[in-house]
Amino acid sequence: MRPVRAAAEARSVSSAPAVEARNLFKVFGRNPKDAIKRLKAGQTRSEVADAGTAAVIDASFTVERGEIFVIMGLSGSGKSTIIRMLNGLHDATDGSVLIHGDPITDVPANRLRSIRRERIGMVFQHFALLPHRTVAANVAYPLELRGVAKAERLAKAEEILSLVGLEGWGDKLPSELSGGMQQRVGIARALAADTDILLMDEAFSALDPLIRREMQEQLLELQQSLQKTIVFITHDLNEAMFLGDRIAVMRDGRIVQIGTPEDILTDPANDYVEQFVQDVDRARVLTAANVMERPSPAVVAESAGPRTALRTMRDARMAAVYVTDRARKLIGIVTDRDALKLVRRGDSDLRGALRPAPQSVGVDDVLADLFVPAAESPLPLAVTDAEGRLVGVIPRITLLTALGPQTTDTTEIPVLPEPVPHALIDEVLAEAVVEAVSGESEEVR
Repeated sequence: MRPVRAAAEARSVSSAPAVEARNLFKVFGRNPKDAIKRLKAGQTRSEVADAGTAAVIDASFTVERGEIFVIMGLSGSGKSTIIRMLNGLHDATDGSVLIHGDPITDVPANRLRSIRRERIGMVFQHFALLPHRTVAANVAYPLELRGVAKAERLAKAEEILSLVGLEGWGDKLPSELSGGMQQRVGIARALAADTDILLMDEAFSALDPLIRREMQEQLLELQQSLQKTIVFITHDLNEAMFLGDRIAVMRDGRIVQIGTPEDILTDPANDYVEQFVQDVDRARVLTAANVMERPSPAVVAESAGPRTALRTMRDARMAAVYVTDRARKLIGIVTDRDALKLVRRGDSDLRGALRPAPQSVGVDDVLADLFVPAAESPLPLAVTDAEGRLVGVIPRITLLTALGPQTTDTTEIPVLPEPVPHALIDEVLAEAVVEAVSGESEEVR
């Protein structure tokens, strides 16, 4: 199951964004001011190349507190330049960067160093560990720079190492650890600094695929408890989709789209973004909430009678329906055969024919986790909220269609049980209407 993101709940609505970029430009070269003037006038990156290399062009975005904001793009798109502008390693040629509402562009060097030390941590692609220091000493290094006493900073380092799964490794040298463990040390060092903001520049790209996935999952687990503000740089769209609360897609120095993973996947802003998402693993990005349909064709209320249930099944061409209570909580299913038995016995209460409902799924469950319950369910897969209310259903064909046109093999889709013939249902309903009109039975429910 994709981890539930709680970032929105942790954001402060009364305070400034954690990070804000306003119309950022970065031009390397002999005449950057001229290049920016021409860019603002509408010239392209290539047209101003004689004045300088435009690495970032008019980039604006905000990162809310507690959010994982991913900036992605191919090599040369400008994403790594942006992250270095966010902590002042690169000066902005034009525009501004604000951290918690305070500008870091055009500020004195001592003020910039103070902001970096107190508010911004950095995790690098190639670990950047000090090779002759122990793991614990590496993690404690930011605290050493602050003048924290040795015993206190080493105790803090051991606490953080335990948090990232490296308990007992504090006295080892970095060379004695695997790549994934070294990257954990890098994350632990950033966490030990206890800054609100973490900048992660291609932090997992040097790792083997299996270790990389493990690190992505651990980062999300840490985020659930720590609620840091994270700006994550990557060239891998699947990684961006898995980690990001929101994603900024860059091309040739410009941000071409900002949106949630679902926005990027289902509503790409242009052909460039659409080409990017063609190969993304949709099953790991889209959730039940993205593809579910209204439950009304497949549900009746507990207070409905068996004839109403049969009519619903007939109209929906289904062999069973879900049954909910007054609070819309899912309490079971009733089949056409059981409903027919109730009608023939003259019963008007569905509760005597209720069967346990098949496994339901949550609104935040990713599609990859829905295939087994969908295959085992005799009805469209039920989607429930945290209180157990039925909020939607997912027919198997909808589940397959959501994965894209490449998913066309339906040979493994289980066949639903053969429903009672519609003619028989119509016959029973017709008899009920005649009886109601003649006064020989209760009003059709």
